[in-house]
Amino acid sequence: MRENWHVKVSVLAGASALALSVVVSTPAWADESSGGFEEVQMPGDVEIIEGVAPAPGTVDPLLGGTYKAAAVVSGACLGATSIYGAKGCYQPRGDVVWSRDTEKDGMSAAVGIYTDYGRPAAVCINTLGADTWATCNKDYRESGKVRLRILRYNGDNGKFYQPESWSGWIPVDGQY
Repeated sequence: MRENWHVKVSVLAGASALALSVVVSTPAWADESSGGFEEVQMPGDVEIIEGVAPAPGTVDPLLGGTYKAAAVVSGACLGATSIYGAKGCYQPRGDVVWSRDTEKDGMSAAVGIYTDYGRPAAVCINTLGADTWATCNKDYRESGKVRLRILRYNGDNGKFYQPESWSGWIPVDGQY
């Protein structure tokens, strides 16, 4: 009888510890807000570019289908990365950076673009509102690589905020 009591207590203690660890260590999903925004410092020489709406009939770079808003996007959109409130990707043909705002929270989607050859960073800001894509057309060295940094931007104070996420390095010409 005493052996069964120890087994029951051990099982109960183990189950309690497991339940507590799940509650304490479960991270927020990329599409969930962590509850607050933390300011992110950007390089002093970062170029801020206000994105423009894609032309009507443009294909959505991540979802396929026609963008609701005359040219069709040619080539895949690479390095797709997302966080709460923002998505971004890079289109090799034309060196186009795509920025999507996914939340009505008063903030804008921001996609930072960094190179592996020392060019100053740039940030494509989508100020078009929630559920929209914006594009920024850049010209990068074909032998180089770019990396995307997705975050949030507050146009009222000009500051960037976490959550943030980075893509891997993407060949400018799209050839891996």
